[in-house]
Amino acid sequence: MEQNVRIVSRAQWRAAQPKQKERLKSLARRVVIHHTALPSCQGLEACKEQIFSIQRGHMTERGFSDIGYNFLVEGGGIVFEGRGWGVMGAHSKGNNHDSLGIAFMGNFNNDAPSKEAMLSVKQLLQSGVSQGFLCKEFALLGHRDLGSTECPGEKLYSALPKLRGTT
Repeated sequence: MEQNVRIVSRAQWRAAQPKQKERLKSLARRVVIHHTALPSCQGLEACKEQIFSIQRGHMTERGFSDIGYNFLVEGGGIVFEGRGWGVMGAHSKGNNHDSLGIAFMGNFNNDAPSKEAMLSVKQLLQSGVSQGFLCKEFALLGHRDLGSTECPGEKLYSALPKLRGTT
């Protein structure tokens, strides 16, 4: 039975307006898991500030049109809307045209992802499939599978099999 995941909207975390918004041409076929590599945050207020800061960095320092990720999740399992469903992200160079980027908030080189965050991402993926934004047979990858990076951190990368088979 599918559980509905609670998503904090862009308006709720006071996102800046994107400079532009490019829709995916079809359903996302891949999900790319990232970590923010920042200190972990928990709770709505602390994480809203951090996400706003990430968006500002992506837009000013990296020249992105918006925050790079489609969604972010904090340790207590709260999911934040980044670019959202059906929008092309800027999270994995050369691989954004058919994928969804989800960032776990924190640094998972040494810390393991929480059960709550893992469950919320599973529910988010199930929701994406049932709403028609994500292919039922999607591939689940860590950012390091697509480029030379440690992302999403060793402990999160080794937990990815727990997110597979989510539909």
